[in-house]
Amino acid sequence: MAETTYLDHAATTPMTAGARAAVADAMADWANPSSPHAAGRAARAALEAARARFADVYAWRGEVLFTSGASESLSIGVARTMRARRIVSAVEHDAALRAAGNAETLPVDALGRVDPAAIGDVGDALVAVQWCNSETGVIQPIAEISAAVRAGGGTLLVDAAQMPASAALAQHADLVALSAHKRGGPPGVGALLVRDLAVLRPSGGQERGYRAGTENVPGVLGYLAAIAEPEPDHAGLRAYLDDAIRRSGGEVVADGAQRHPAIGSYRMPGVAAAAQLIRFDLDRIAVSAGSACASGSLKPSHVLRAMGWSEERTREVVRVSFGRTTTRAEVERFVAAWRGVAKAARRIAA
Repeated sequence: MAETTYLDHAATTPMTAGARAAVADAMADWANPSSPHAAGRAARAALEAARARFADVYAWRGEVLFTSGASESLSIGVARTMRARRIVSAVEHDAALRAAGNAETLPVDALGRVDPAAIGDVGDALVAVQWCNSETGVIQPIAEISAAVRAGGGTLLVDAAQMPASAALAQHADLVALSAHKRGGPPGVGALLVRDLAVLRPSGGQERGYRAGTENVPGVLGYLAAIAEPEPDHAGLRAYLDDAIRRSGGEVVADGAQRHPAIGSYRMPGVAAAAQLIRFDLDRIAVSAGSACASGSLKPSHVLRAMGWSEERTREVVRVSFGRTTTRAEVERFVAAWRGVAKAARRIAA
């Protein structure tokens, strides 16, 4: 049986060899880090050492709270803010939107970008912006957004789950939501970077009293190992895919915007995404329709709708995303499959 061509790394990506080794080593020596005995104290020491090294990677001088993933980090950061108001961009991840409730919304333009000039005087507000959109790959101008939020008196929460580790966050964000399994670490662990814990309402329990539950020491150590490994630059590979889709009669979503080099969304006119996914899956090619948290839903993408897309067009879009293991041959295989599906659709339409 042919091996699957996996092009859904934005949903989750394989653990790196270093992450797997770190998790295995920690499993062999693990105890509850809240226990007072020697084994528990050793686990606590390992956890706190990892916390300090994690902060160093991000040049972060605030607190590092370990969570179960970016969704929980967003929930804590948004739902437990001490700020009087919540403002979220219209293209935020579902986890942020759920936590925000009836928050105010920042609109985006036709390319999915927030206009920093539209932020204005936010006052006593938490503003949540996804640095890289998980569906379209559009990268927001975080430096400019941060300057606008701070000038307006607000606090900025950045969802950076799809971005490689970056010290830039220390300059621009007040809270940062992160995920291990998007970066080659194990599933079930993430982090919330917090510049000042006074902006959050505590809930009791572990993690400085802001998250209840036994700390996942093996997961944390695996996460740390993963972000220490460099990630490839896929800009050339995605440029090849963009060009091939255009030449095949498809549409590149947010074409012209600054986008993540490993994430792209593409519309095949006249062919529903659900039908495309079935055809690609039969060819043993794994891609998705939108973010993994929403791809099983029949609802049209709220991200594309916020960008002004019609419901019909949103239902014709699939997402392709690369990881450390992605090769040119795999992308070429996807392009060939795309052209086959598109050709068949045109033949039927004729």
